[in-house]
Amino acid sequence: MGKIQRKYLEIKNINRNLVDWLENIADEHNCRMERKEWKSKYNSYVVYDYEPFCSEGFEINMLLSSIDISYLNFIKYLYTEKLNTIEYLNNCVKISAIKNYSL
Repeated sequence: MGKIQRKYLEIKNINRNLVDWLENIADEHNCRMERKEWKSKYNSYVVYDYEPFCSEGFEINMLLSSIDISYLNFIKYLYTEKLNTIEYLNNCVKISAIKNYSL
C-alpha cells in the first residue's frame, strides 16, 4: 500500500483576530494544522509554538496540510477573500468618516 502524500499551505503574518476563524475553517474543510508559531519581528531566532505572554511584536504563522490540494486552495481563497472584505469595509468607514467630517 502506498504512502499518502500530504500537501501543505503556509500562511504567514496572520492577524490575531483571524487565528480562531482560520483554525475553524481549516478543520471544517479536511485540513490539519501542522504548525502554529509566533515568530518575533525583531529577532529571527525567537520562535514560540504557543502564544507568548506579550504577543506584541510577533507575527503568527500557520502550516496547514491536507491530502487534497483543492482543500488547501479553497482555504487560501477564503482567507484572501476575508482579508479583501475587511480592507473594503475599512475603506468604507474611512470614506464615511471623511464625508461626515467635511459636512
